[in-house]
Amino acid sequence: MKLETERLILRDFVKEDWQAVAAYNADPLYLRYNDATHATPERVQEFISWFLDQQVQEPRIKFHMAVILKSSNELIGNCNVRMDEVNAVEADIGYELDPKYWNHGYATEATHAVVDFGFSHFGVHPIWAHCVADNIGSAHVLEKLGMKLEGRLREHQFYKDRWWDTLMYG
Repeated sequence: MKLETERLILRDFVKEDWQAVAAYNADPLYLRYNDATHATPERVQEFISWFLDQQVQEPRIKFHMAVILKSSNELIGNCNVRMDEVNAVEADIGYELDPKYWNHGYATEATHAVVDFGFSHFGVHPIWAHCVADNIGSAHVLEKLGMKLEGRLREHQFYKDRWWDTLMYG
């Protein structure tokens, strides 16, 4: 699977991608809104293995793709669109980028491509996403896609010794 945008290539993960993912997973900025406190090589390899397993499912309903910067061929994050089950009527999207590449429009560019793919490939309606309410940058990406705030789940997740609100977008 491969999608292209003006500045990015979104492609299926390969086993060797784990090292690039581990590098940005270790950044404290990346970890700020993540339930993990650190990323071990084993945890990242398990994460990538999960994506590889999904690539061979028939029919394929989960597309987790590596986000590659065309100008340098560097893996800078991942983006996904997925359904919970075959013939589902809705899908969700997710994304994460190396903090070095935040605030350059890459997340919006990548998610726009997977939303378009999700609607055309799956034929679903709606596509939704959620983010930690404190993660203003992520909420801004979803709003730039044209997604609308559907609601706020108060104290929805507990990690890092506190409760976090979640914003739901559709």
